[in-house]
Amino acid sequence: MKKIDLKKELKQLYTASAKSVERVTVPQLRYLMMDGKGDPNSSPEYAQAVEALFSVSYTAKFAVKKGAEKLDYAVMPLEGLWWADDWSDFVTGNKANWKWTMMILQPSFVPDKVIEDAIRDVRKKKDLPALNQLRLEEFSEGLCAQILHMGPFSAEGPTIGKLHEYILGHGELTGKHHEIYLSDIRRAAPARWKTILRQPMK
Repeated sequence: MKKIDLKKELKQLYTASAKSVERVTVPQLRYLMMDGKGDPNSSPEYAQAVEALFSVSYTAKFAVKKGAEKLDYAVMPLEGLWWADDWSDFVTGNKANWKWTMMILQPSFVPDKVIEDAIRDVRKKKDLPALNQLRLEEFSEGLCAQILHMGPFSAEGPTIGKLHEYILGHGELTGKHHEIYLSDIRRAAPARWKTILRQPMK
């Protein structure tokens, strides 16, 4: 059985330095996505979105593994786009007004139909209302700056500040704040959480 390491193939997008800001060019990639609003720490909608994304992604993975081509790969990490209609809500941490798109990268070799079938199969096994809001979408960010944050999400402020300072020194911010969650927060201590912080720029 052929094992495909997507993190290795896309190494520049799924590794980052904690010491310095780096530039990356992010190509068009395909994600399973869901939109929502509210505090991720307390919003049932957020928890339902994450469960639906992982349930479908793992179901698709096992379908491909059992299929004719016998391909195996690791499900990619959870990612999130974050913003607010009033930027001050984002800066001050008024999370009730935060908007988000949670997403998981889907390999290019996995057909759309496999993912559609995975959504159907998960629906048969679990009562997940969020399944109706999932979508498969191509997403491109182009030129971005990114840095690795080590520690809890609540301590991201200085790291985000460093990222924005770099961008404003070389151009301007565009797009939405992007986070890639490399750690399993259910198992790792908050001090050891690794999160790539990415921001499109021009």
